[in-house]
Amino acid sequence: MKVVKFGGSSLADASQIEKVRSIIESDEQRRVVVVSAPGKRFSGDTKVTDLLIALGESIQTGDMDDAIYKQIIDRFRTMAEELNLPLRVAEMVRDKIDEAVKLVEKSSPHALDALKACGEDGSALLVSSYLHSKGSAASYVNPKEAGILVRDQVGGALVLEESFEQLYALRNRNEILVIPGFFGFTPEGQLVTFSRGGSDITGSIVAAGLKADMYENFTDVDSVYCVNPMYVDQPKQLTSLTYREMRELSYAGFSVFHDEALIPAFKEKIPVCIKNTNNPSAPGTMIVADLPERESHVVGIASDEGFLNLYVSKYLMNREVGFGRRLLQILEDEGVSFEHAPSGIDDMSVVLREHHLPPEKEEVVVQRIKEELQVDTVMIERDMAMIMIVGEGMNQTIGIASRAAVAFREADVNIEMINQGSSEVSMMFGVKSSNLSKAVQSLYHTFFE
Repeated sequence: MKVVKFGGSSLADASQIEKVRSIIESDEQRRVVVVSAPGKRFSGDTKVTDLLIALGESIQTGDMDDAIYKQIIDRFRTMAEELNLPLRVAEMVRDKIDEAVKLVEKSSPHALDALKACGEDGSALLVSSYLHSKGSAASYVNPKEAGILVRDQVGGALVLEESFEQLYALRNRNEILVIPGFFGFTPEGQLVTFSRGGSDITGSIVAAGLKADMYENFTDVDSVYCVNPMYVDQPKQLTSLTYREMRELSYAGFSVFHDEALIPAFKEKIPVCIKNTNNPSAPGTMIVADLPERESHVVGIASDEGFLNLYVSKYLMNREVGFGRRLLQILEDEGVSFEHAPSGIDDMSVVLREHHLPPEKEEVVVQRIKEELQVDTVMIERDMAMIMIVGEGMNQTIGIASRAAVAFREADVNIEMINQGSSEVSMMFGVKSSNLSKAVQSLYHTFFE
């Protein structure tokens, strides 16, 4: 059995859904399908999820944007018509959107999650109906029916262990099952979404629960590249990666896969294959538990912007028991999560995503650090970018750090921060966002050319 997940670009319009049908029906092992919301049809287009979020925000301000509502309804209606589906299919999608709109109007606690989930739900209704209309035995399966149970954490649901046992029962159904991604239900029956891009998470959860032989993730690229093609023209394609390598790459900016998605598949040791909906015959990239020995230990260079560095300095900090805990406690109290925390004898840096510390929250955090920790210096540096070199066994390979340092020097880029820590598969560098492109290009030249 294969669990197959299709991303937003694979479901953007009727012609893409026809490709999806062809892929599913070409392999009888593809029995369970997880779908995203319709993505962009062309450059400059808007994803359905973004339209749903904008619609929800307009309702919350007290004046629903009818133009956005019409745009969403028309998008699904047009696809249904072009696929020659019965009128009731588009009406079912509209009814679910209308139900969610009413929840937002009533200011229900989970209303926005319910509205955001309508994109994936609509895709699943279209795909299952289209498969059925073409003669395949296919059914729409709601995540509640499938048994995807999650913790009640709005916009950031976490799967509960009992889900996997309930999902296994789906193996008994002799038809193609189409499940909307991105959301699950609490044991009390409340709809909650995963973090953005969470359809990948659903696919991995379903594959783990069904103990599938493979989890195929169809997107719009032939394979994973060793570096972002935005920075390097025609970069090297990767035919295979380990779970740990892919997770590090995903976390640090590889948009091909959600960084949380591999965990359920990893636990069950289910191989994952990333493939291209527009070129399904391409071999893609295999993600597995272990790989044979490689000639090169560096497999990828990931990068991402939107970070800040919270720098704290205090003389004899290293002798002050509990200093680091109290600093991180302040962040926890203010609802701020951190990414990295390299430290020295008298100073400590905490790397955060910029959106986690807006200016109004920054003022509170800085004031508390000054008053409660009596520091000598507290400083926040925004517009930071993180670059991560990834590869199994790097910490046992002599010269990786020195070669990277030379690459930064040749690019005339100052390293603001470096952190390897206990990770065997990655080494992180912090630079100014304005230097990101030339730093990545130089690193690519050093390790791959």
